[in-house]
Amino acid sequence: MSEAVTMDKIVSLCRRRGFIFQSSEIYGGLNGAYDYGPMGVELKNNIRDFWWKEMTQMHDNIVGLDASILMHPRVWEASGHVSNFTDPMVDCKVCKSRFRADQIDLNAPCPVCGNKGSFTEPRNFNLMFQTHIGANADAASIVYLRPETAQGIYVNFKNVLQSSRVKLPFGIAQVGKSFRNEIATKNFIFRSCEFEQMEMQFFCKPGTDEEWFPYWREQRMEFYKKMGIHPDHLRWHQHGPDELAFYAKDAYDIQFLFPMGWQELEGVHSRTDYDLTQHEKFSGKDLTYLDPETNERYIPYVVETSAGLTRNVLMALSDAYDEEATPEGDVRTVLHFHPAIAPVKVAVLPLVKKDGLAEYATKLEHDLRSDFYTFYDQSGAVGRRYRRMDEIGTPYCVTVDYQTLQDQTVTVRFRDSMKQERVSADKLSSFIHDAMKNYRRGE
Repeated sequence: MSEAVTMDKIVSLCRRRGFIFQSSEIYGGLNGAYDYGPMGVELKNNIRDFWWKEMTQMHDNIVGLDASILMHPRVWEASGHVSNFTDPMVDCKVCKSRFRADQIDLNAPCPVCGNKGSFTEPRNFNLMFQTHIGANADAASIVYLRPETAQGIYVNFKNVLQSSRVKLPFGIAQVGKSFRNEIATKNFIFRSCEFEQMEMQFFCKPGTDEEWFPYWREQRMEFYKKMGIHPDHLRWHQHGPDELAFYAKDAYDIQFLFPMGWQELEGVHSRTDYDLTQHEKFSGKDLTYLDPETNERYIPYVVETSAGLTRNVLMALSDAYDEEATPEGDVRTVLHFHPAIAPVKVAVLPLVKKDGLAEYATKLEHDLRSDFYTFYDQSGAVGRRYRRMDEIGTPYCVTVDYQTLQDQTVTVRFRDSMKQERVSADKLSSFIHDAMKNYRRGE
């Protein structure tokens, strides 16, 4: 990671260039909640679509699902969230600050006020948001905002199996919002109360999970390399005995080198038949699978891939951010996004606003819209416009100049190398398509 990257610089850039804002900022903001601006929503959607294509379109045995955020409360009893989805919490009796007890030294002074021996006894804090459905707010009307998307996949296992004509092994993929009442939100969007997950639950015959688990580990790491993430910023962490869930056979995290250090980005978990067994027990419904080849009936095992879309956004920003010296002697801030996830793919810039250049550039930009997310900018010196595009990670800038009017060619400027190439306007779209397909960071 570039030494230039700090969380303060990421936050500043996100606000300045319309990636991410503090929620309800005009009212002082709300901790753990963020709004995605024009550039941020494009980046997030592009990462989501890149994942969705990789997980569904590129596999012939994975289908999609979009389950409801609100589910029957018994779902969360079966999953163990009602009784076990807790973090240990302590308060400082002096400054009233609140902390997760497993993330601070309880024998040390309070990190906020400096007083020693001021912490309360640790107590469990359930992370689920509780609300009510219907007119009466009583025990019978309690529902929860889902803390994860996986349970919506498990309870729809039989629906998908019967309606989609799939057979084991197969997966169900889902992207959606989840909610956790975090004790301490921190590190910008890394840990927030409202976030999005990208999860896939892969159902297979017991025993074959030993083959599918390493397969999905390899597939998921390869995904980030395809997204252009620097390999040195990624590593594996295997869960130790004190981390492994009681029902899991094995679990690995893909960690990324964020500005605050190595942190979890995605988990790949071998969950056995625990989840379907629990839902069969609590619902009273048969969730077994009849193997058409052996006529054997069993509850499938599950290999889970669980990534945070919100964390993927922070990862992409952190990995792409750089400050580089230019030949002119100044320093430019640039985001080296892979073109597939860049919010704006192509910027069209007339050299000047007069002599028909602006009209030509406007028409060219409109023609490119059907193929790419484009941006038109005619304000200021062209060098400054390049810098603005660098800061939002636009990989290709197209400049319309006086030569364009003579021979119908334009200048394509590459973000990473800052090199320029003259291209015929009628071949511009195919040129950019080829450049995106063959993209290598730094070129």
